[in-house]
Parts: sequence; C-alpha cells; structure tokens
Amino acid sequence: MASSSDIYVKELDKRASGQAFEVILGSPAPEAKAEFPLSPLKKKDLSLEEIQRKLAAAEERRKSHEAEVLKHLAEKREHEKEVLQKALEENNNFSKMAEEKLNQKMEANKENRSAIMAAMNEKFKEKVKVIFKVTKDLF
Repeated sequence: MASSSDIYVKELDKRASGQAFEVILGSPAPEAKAEFPLSPLKKKDLSLEEIQRKLAAAEERRKSHEAEVLKHLAEKREHEKEVLQKALEENNNFSKMAEEKLNQKMEANKENRSAIMAAMNEKFKEKVKVIFKVTKDLF
C-alpha cells in the first residue's frame, strides 16, 4: 500500500455538474518486494522416445483435424450439389407448369375466338336475310 506522500491529487476542472481530479501515484520504493514472487518453471528432461511419442501424437492430431476439415468440406460440397439439383428441378417444374398454363390459356382463347366468330357469322347471315327480304319487298 502506498503512503500518503506518494499520492498527489490535482484538481482539473470544476463545474456545476461535478469535479474532475487527476491522481498521480509515486514510484514504488526500491525495498518493496513483489507480493507473489514467481519461481522459474523447472523443465524436466525429455527423452528421445518421449519427444518422438509427442511428435507422433501431434502428427496424428494434425491428420485427424485435416481429415475432419476435408470431411466437412465434402459434406458442404454435397449439400451445395443437392441444393443446386433441387433448384434445377424446381425451375424445370415451374417452366413446365407455366408452359401448360400458357397452352391452356391459348386453347381457351382460340375456342372463345372461334365461338365469337361463329356467333358473328350467324348474326351477319341473319342481317343478310333481313336485307334480302327488305330489298325483295321494295322491288
């Protein structure tokens, strides 16, 4: 804990909303010791067999991780292919349905036009009959 002689307080700003201070702490005394001195870690000597075993384990972990990543990528590619195939199928189905609807509408329009034309022809025939009758009566 620092003594009061190591702490300096400097008033920075005084306003209606409050005050601001700068607190300056002095440098620690040279005789002060760290509270938790850390002892250096003791390294144990590793034998060649232990080093080789650890290297082999690390290589195995690396290969396992690489295989997992490759598996994940393959699954992702497979999923992309499935999505693309499904999109193509839906697009084809939509195109077929649109073509069928268009053909049905065209056929219905053709039938309606034929019916309208037949009705108009019938009307014109009736008008021609009326015209012939009127002209026959006149002459």
